[in-house]
Amino acid sequence: MKRKLICVMFAVVLSIPTLVSAATEQQDFIVDSTDDIVDLCTTAPDDPLYTAAIHFCQGYLVGAYAYYDALASGPEGVRLVCFPDPAPSRDAAIDMYVKWAKAHPEHMKEAPVDTLFMFLTEKWPCKE
Repeated sequence: MKRKLICVMFAVVLSIPTLVSAATEQQDFIVDSTDDIVDLCTTAPDDPLYTAAIHFCQGYLVGAYAYYDALASGPEGVRLVCFPDPAPSRDAAIDMYVKWAKAHPEHMKEAPVDTLFMFLTEKWPCKE
């Protein structure tokens, strides 16, 4: 009985890093900060949450841009972001945003929608 208890305790101790890692990644889905969206966008392909994380990353960032685009296209809209022709692919633009965010650690605790538009207006501002 004592040996069985020791084996169970050993198994629990070995699984703690896995449990902590999974809980941290699931917390990223709340997307309180740029750090969270960067974590989701850079999830490793062998991670059990990879598919959900990448789809959430893309959906969040594309959705934020689509909302802006709808507002900017309206009768009183103001266009802040003007992509070149041809525009970068979705994946390329997201990759550039992630690299930009990592290069600006001072913004990692800010809302991802704010840093997304900091990046977009810095990279592709509209010229008047």
